[in-house]
Formats: sequence, structure tokens, C-alpha cells
Amino acid sequence: MSAAITDVRAREIAADDPAARDLPALVAGGQPVVVRGLAADWPLVVAGQAGPKVAVDYLLRFYGGRPGAGYTAAADRGGRYFYDETLTRLDFAAERVALDDYLARMLASLEEVGAPSFYIGSTDLDQFFPGMTGENPLPHADVARVLRSIWIGTRTIASAHYDMSNNIAVCAVGRRRFTLFPPEQVANLYPGPLEPTPGGQVVSLVDFRAPDPTRYPDFPKAVAAAQVAELGPGDAVVYPALWWHHVEALDPFNVLVNYWWNDAPAFMDTPMNTLLHALLSLRDRPAAEKASWRALFDYYVFDDAGRAAAHLPEAARGPLAPLDDIAARRLRADLLRKLNR
Repeated sequence: MSAAITDVRAREIAADDPAARDLPALVAGGQPVVVRGLAADWPLVVAGQAGPKVAVDYLLRFYGGRPGAGYTAAADRGGRYFYDETLTRLDFAAERVALDDYLARMLASLEEVGAPSFYIGSTDLDQFFPGMTGENPLPHADVARVLRSIWIGTRTIASAHYDMSNNIAVCAVGRRRFTLFPPEQVANLYPGPLEPTPGGQVVSLVDFRAPDPTRYPDFPKAVAAAQVAELGPGDAVVYPALWWHHVEALDPFNVLVNYWWNDAPAFMDTPMNTLLHALLSLRDRPAAEKASWRALFDYYVFDDAGRAAAHLPEAARGPLAPLDDIAARRLRADLLRKLNR
């Protein structure tokens, strides 16, 4: 097990701290927070403390047989799910599997010397293990449109990446280490290709176990801004959307449960589509022109939402007015027509 890259710890509170009574409010504070013992009473946590097989038996009580995704990496990859040397192909195998069979393979590997690593990533709890959240409720997390996901694996590493949703990550079985970076550290983390990606999001190319100072000379700047959250069974870490996080499973068998949500209205498009379109329409323009467009984006997008329309009559505001579902559909249709010209 490698050491943490920094001694700076994320803020920690106990589950009975009054501040832990509103987890979304903790996230809104803009910094990671560890909540010790938040899920200590979960039956899944209790089962995991009795051993991996007991934890798996508990999970399979809720499994309905739906095939899922299993990821397997050779032992020499050290549990890091990443790329080959070309950065154009992934260095692990992905397959559709019956999760009960795959979990049996995973358990059998715990006794094998030189076994590959096994990983079930971001699997929707309500679809694959219906009823489990009823027995393992998350307290103090009153949010709409929450996505509940489970991650199950051996000693694995999810390279530093960001998600577009706020996150409450509950360590249910085993121990986890989260190394977290604020969004402005993106350049110092050396993001990899937009496609393919190991898990759906761009990842840092830096191997935290042995950072290469020649290829990634500014990585120490990211380390200087990093915070570490060390989680045991029943602990959770909460953090805002777009924070980069490097996640290490530290024990032979590990289970993590995520709660993802976003405070934006459901009709809003993903900003990643905007970024891709900006690569097409803005990135390669002359520097002076890009600076002018930056001013326009600040005015129309990043400044106060009502500023650009404040001086216009209500009937003349068009897409500058506050959006609702109907207005968003109209704007999307107009944009698609323009893109398809």
C-alpha cells in the first residue's frame, strides 16, 4: 500500500455533530468534509466487518440477476485501471457478467497469489440491488433526483478524475483513501484524452505511486493544494461537483456506495457538451478574438444570471430570460438546427 501524497487532511466531523444533520449543506460549503461513522449502523457495514464472503452474501440477497459490467486488470497493473502506452486503448478487460458469478470470481481471487484485480464500478443500486437502500438508508441527505451507485472490488485505484455532480461517498466495506483537489488544479493534474476514458470521465495521467517529474513537472503544485480523506467502514466523505478525486481501495475486498446529485434543473444540458462545442468554435481563434469572446461569455453566462436581460423589456428577452422546461426545449431545438446547417 502506497503512502498518501500529502499530510493535509480534509475537515472531519462526527456523525452526531449538528453540522452532519444536513449533508447537502456541507457540500454547499465548497470543501470536502469527512463524516465519521455516518453509516456505522448499516447492515452492509456490519456484514463487511464479518468478512468479504458475509458482505457478498448480504449483497446477493438483493441481486435480481441483471447482467452488469465487470472490469479485470492483470496483476502487474497494480490495481490501477488505466491506458496502454499509446493512451488510445485501455489496459484492462471489460465484460458483461452475471454479478453473482463475477463476485464469486472476486472472492476466489483473494486467496490467489498473483491474481488479477476485479472491479464492479458505478452500478446503479436501485436497478441491480433493489431494496438494499431501504435497509441501508443514508441519513440527513434530503436531495432530489439522487443517483445511488455501488462500487465493489479488490485493491483497485481510480485515477484522479472529476464528476459533474455533488457526491456523498460512503465507505461500506474495507478502507478507502480519497485524495481531493479543487477544480482549478486541472492543468497541474495533466488530464488524459477525452476519449477513451477508464470510467467515463477524463483522468489524470500522473501515477500517484511514482510521479514522473520530467513529464509532469507541475504536479507538485496540485499536491500542495490536495486534501486527503482516509475512510474506514461506515465513514463518508462529501465534496462538491468538479472536485478531482483519486480513490484507492486499501484492503483486499472493498465496497463503496455513492450518492450523486446536482442542484441544476433537470432540463439543463451537460456543460461538457458546451466544452466540446467550444473546442470546435473558439479554441483555435486568434488570441485577441478569444479574449473578446471571454468578455462576452462573462457577460452572458458567468456573471449574474439576470444582468444581460435586466435592461430589456420582458417580451424581448428570449433565451436571456430565466429558462424553464419549455424554453430549454425551444433553445435546444434552435441550437440543433444551427448545428445541422
